[in-house]
Amino acid sequence: MASSSSSVFSPLLPPLRLPASCGARSSAPPQAGPGSADNANAVAASAASRPAAPLAVASHRREVLLGTAALGALFLRTPLPAEAREVVVGKFLPPVPSSPGFVFFKASTKDTPALRAGNVQPYEFILPPTWKQTRVANILSGNYCQPKCAEPWVEVKFEDDRQGKVQVVASPLIRLTNRPNATIEDIGSPEKLMASLGPFVTGNTLEPEEILETTVEKIGDQTYYSYVLETPLALTGSHNLAKATAKGNTVVLFVASASDKQWQSSQKILKAMVDSFQV
Repeated sequence: MASSSSSVFSPLLPPLRLPASCGARSSAPPQAGPGSADNANAVAASAASRPAAPLAVASHRREVLLGTAALGALFLRTPLPAEAREVVVGKFLPPVPSSPGFVFFKASTKDTPALRAGNVQPYEFILPPTWKQTRVANILSGNYCQPKCAEPWVEVKFEDDRQGKVQVVASPLIRLTNRPNATIEDIGSPEKLMASLGPFVTGNTLEPEEILETTVEKIGDQTYYSYVLETPLALTGSHNLAKATAKGNTVVLFVASASDKQWQSSQKILKAMVDSFQV
């Protein structure tokens, strides 16, 4: 009988050549005796009707498992999507010609679940090229409740160990007013808005006396409330700057936070970032 061989192919591993002996199960030769010719024919027929050798099946399964493991390792090495990059933003964001030392970020539907659902309009701001975009935990991202979230969620986060951090917080309008498509003026004064959203600035609580300064600014048809906060007990940092506006069914709040040490050297940078925020 001619020898046979089999090959199992995986796209991530080289082909495995099985030895010829694996093509069929070996057996001892039949003993000579009466009816030996009939016995030989019976043995040959039995061998031909046997299922594929289990060794080849086992080898195939082993190849599949190894290939799957290699594919998993490949995915682990694949770069993270834009919304989860933990690399300096200067590597993927364009510089701002009018503001040397800054790069430009404009959120698109690729960045967050709320933007894809149409609950938030695209927003933009500038930041230093050395900052990093960080992951937003799923429970904070609003991913689980789109398109109808009852509580505020975090859109994006960026930070720098030496200068501070910023985040964009979005709140459904219905949480602040029953009036659909309300402007930020319809919601109330800057102090009233911050009384509702303050915990999302500080990470815990906000007292009225921690609001040092408020400003109302009109950019086109959009009104913005800006804040300077001194928050010694805040989880986000003892210094916070914020800027908020309402558009569509959402209030969007941009927050820049710093510790005392960070604030000494970065307050001008953080203020430039907050001033640049627009929806």
